Amino acid sequence: MMPALRLEVFDTASAADGSFRPLVEATAVEEAKVASFEQGYSAGWDDAVAAQQGDQGRIRADLARNLQSLSFTFQDARSHVLQAIKPLILEMINRLLPEVAREALGPTVLEAVMPMAADLADTPLTLVLNPAVRGQIEELIVQATGLPMVIEEEPTMPDGQVYIRFGTSEAKVDLGQVTTDISIAVRAFFNLNT
Repeated sequence: MMPALRLEVFDTASAADGSFRPLVEATAVEEAKVASFEQGYSAGWDDAVAAQQGDQGRIRADLARNLQSLSFTFQDARSHVLQAIKPLILEMINRLLPEVAREALGPTVLEAVMPMAADLADTPLTLVLNPAVRGQIEELIVQATGLPMVIEEEPTMPDGQVYIRFGTSEAKVDLGQVTTDISIAVRAFFNLNT
């Protein structure tokens, strides 16, 4: 018969008394296990953080692209809407605004006269205006204030302009200039957006 095979044991050391003692302490084995777990956990965590940052970077880039696309779409839509309503707005400015200004001339002159009338009640009021608007303004001022009034007609003055004199005080109502300023502002708005 063959002698029994005897294998050498590498993980133990023999003590002086002949007993076997492990070469690596159990606590060292546990510490190695914990350290390798920590190392693996840390590596996994780092991989997860890197993946998340990559995903966030991709999401940010996609969001920026989509917002830019929406911005262009909004600007295009806004531009088309403005171009579509431009003729209507300009027609309103050209036809309606002068008519509204003519209708508002009397009340605007009255509004300018009232503070002056309170201070100088005995002084005659002088209005310098175009003869075309005399009836409209004279009737309104007489009804509202009852002040003595002198009207000087000046045919060269625009319809929307009236000078008001009360003693040494003078004021100017110029709705024609206001109408022109509004018209210029609206045209400038459309030119800027074009």
